[in-house]
Amino acid sequence: MKTLFVYMGGTMGMIPSKDGLVPSIGVVENCLQKLYDTGDVLGSYEIIAAKPLIDSSAIEPEDWNWIGSQIVDRYDDFDGFVVIHGTDTLAYSACALSFGLVGLGKPVIVTGAMLPLVMEGSDGRKNLREAAFAAAKAPAGVWVQFAGKLMHGARVRKSHSSALDAFFDAEASAPPRHLATSLRWQGYTTFNIPLLTFVPGISGQFLSQCLHDADGIILRCYGAGTMPEVPEFKETIRAARLEGKPVVATSKCADGGVALGRYASGANLLSSGIIDGKSATATAAYVKTLFVLSKGQDDASTLAELARPICGEFG
Repeated sequence: MKTLFVYMGGTMGMIPSKDGLVPSIGVVENCLQKLYDTGDVLGSYEIIAAKPLIDSSAIEPEDWNWIGSQIVDRYDDFDGFVVIHGTDTLAYSACALSFGLVGLGKPVIVTGAMLPLVMEGSDGRKNLREAAFAAAKAPAGVWVQFAGKLMHGARVRKSHSSALDAFFDAEASAPPRHLATSLRWQGYTTFNIPLLTFVPGISGQFLSQCLHDADGIILRCYGAGTMPEVPEFKETIRAARLEGKPVVATSKCADGGVALGRYASGANLLSSGIIDGKSATATAAYVKTLFVLSKGQDDASTLAELARPICGEFG
């Protein structure tokens, strides 16, 4: 058994500075060596670190491409992979790997910590130890190991800003794997895709301006997929669709997802050419839209791919 650890930065390896906590080389590496010495890392391992280490709030699609390329380039040399990541954007990166690692046949485990290893009461050592075990024992796919739970990489969300048990995943009907006959990394490019949350009193002009400046948009609708009765909304969405801009509906609710067509206002969304995000999280819908747009396909192919499940992102 051989495991590759990809260290991006984040809270786990941070140390105090005059400006606050900052990522540091050596902290995670020392912890990993101790885990290996006590037999908590099965077999042998290697660790590679991003240069520079970054706080997860600074993660961008090009960082997903770097992580994915490290896994694909070293794929034949290792039996499992662990990505050590900050928690703020951990769910985004787990989703990105779930979509982008096409043909993945080994476990990729994403983990992090809410408290640095150098602080008393840190959850970092436990999470790192359990991630190393999961890399040896988990089914193929992209998983998040955190606070004793192995969670679906395309269905996970950060649900608490400070608790050690900060992540939750919704029930999934398929594993976090993008199935294919051979492994490759499908890269991401950057697009302007805002997430717009419907609230009482939102104006049609505001939605129009968002869509004018965007390459696509994720709507966070009420409940099972309803929106305010603003006449301009339907016209604006239809115009965006005519320009080839994808519009995806998700729910503001943490669980349950959308079911466009259950209510009349939801049916209006469907007739405007909107894509039903079903039970995907807003995080997964955003990453999936980036992923599909990055392929540069025609509009019909883009819509078809956005509408079907790729790696279990629909429950």
